[in-house]
Amino acid sequence: MTTYIITIPGTFRSGLDDDARADLARRLRSADPHRTALGREEDLDLLTVNDDNTFSIRLEVTAGDRATAERKAKQTAASALREAGFGDDDVPLGPTTVTGIDNPS
Repeated sequence: MTTYIITIPGTFRSGLDDDARADLARRLRSADPHRTALGREEDLDLLTVNDDNTFSIRLEVTAGDRATAERKAKQTAASALREAGFGDDDVPLGPTTVTGIDNPS
């Protein structure tokens, strides 16, 4: 198994207030990339929100291959967004990207 850092872009169509941001970050915390060497080195933020309401979520995922890691990350992000009260139409997600691979030595 390999640990991947996956980045998922998206857009908050109706914006994001501080309470909703904190709630979403709490729901994603178990997959925070800061738990990996790469995440600590690169100081990767779990959630980055831009002024235009676009965002990036970066998640740590352990999987046997890249495709599985990307699928698991997108499922984790979508689930956290739903649990935080955002519908699929409120927050469209873009294609996932492997930001890094953290192989333990």
